[in-house]
Amino acid sequence: MINHNHGVSISMLYPIMKTLVNKGYESNAFFEHAGLDPAMMQNPEARISVEELERIMQYAAQYSNDLYFGLNQGQLLDFADLGLPGYVMMHSKKIGDALAAYQRYNIILYSGFNLSWDVSGEDLILQLSLQKLEKQMSRHCVEDMAVSIVYLISKLANRRVELKEVRFSHQAPAVSGDLSPYVGMFGIVPQFGDTRTVLRMHKDILEQPVLYSDARMLRVFETMAQESKDTLHSSQPFSGKVSRWMMESLPTFFPTLQHTAEHLSVSIRTLQSRLREENTTYNEISVQVRMELALRYLQKGTYSLGDIAYALHFSEQSAFQSAFKRWTGQTPGQYRADLKQHVQPAPQ
Repeated sequence: MINHNHGVSISMLYPIMKTLVNKGYESNAFFEHAGLDPAMMQNPEARISVEELERIMQYAAQYSNDLYFGLNQGQLLDFADLGLPGYVMMHSKKIGDALAAYQRYNIILYSGFNLSWDVSGEDLILQLSLQKLEKQMSRHCVEDMAVSIVYLISKLANRRVELKEVRFSHQAPAVSGDLSPYVGMFGIVPQFGDTRTVLRMHKDILEQPVLYSDARMLRVFETMAQESKDTLHSSQPFSGKVSRWMMESLPTFFPTLQHTAEHLSVSIRTLQSRLREENTTYNEISVQVRMELALRYLQKGTYSLGDIAYALHFSEQSAFQSAFKRWTGQTPGQYRADLKQHVQPAPQ
């Protein structure tokens, strides 16, 4: 589901504060420099935009003069920093269950971020991405997420996870060219400038029992996390409701403006006006929904291009191919070939 406007929980700033304090900086002084109100950190319900999180992260990297700020921050993340999703993960039975919980409740923390995975042969391939597909996260944010995932899995398993491959969609830091901090974190040299951000490890990790697992505590935290998620959905912005309706309608039918207005019990004029207030249009949302579904179908690898064009209600396959090229700069065939190339089992 596409949710652009829930933003990021204020708790996502705690690891940034922790990293700065760990380096000997005073957090209030940083707040002042960054133009932030320290009082907002006292409100656990507060949320900021994804763009604001990016700005603060990049500012913290400059403020502390740390070229590898995101990389270093990732290893300081603890389950408590993730709040309810963290506690659900910590009490899950197996690591596969913990990852599924992270995926299920991530909207509580960071509505714009996706964690997805596939099993290919003996490998588990984790992919990190943004829901706003036209945007790319800053290097520090992506590296923080990647290290966080690896460290959380290692803590759950109570052993260091051996990575077979790390790929980043961004370029390596140009200033130093020193990749040794990455080797320290991941145990291997990552590849940069890829089409996706991917972590590859042995699939057995999914079946590994979680060290702290407690079925009774899991039920308690799962209930609380679901309530929190439901509350967020009920306050979902109007554009999110339109996206959700489109997602639910496809592939049965592709809803028109009239269908959507009727479904949401508003006039067409009101629907357009409310979308304008959220800086979007019906057409932009329909493009975003089709693009997200197209990528999802292509990643599955089991659908033909004709099937995908039909499911997304394009008049013909060539119309889908033209639209996909406009969205991504690649044809669906090129995108799928890139995916295949990057999920070949790593050489032993």
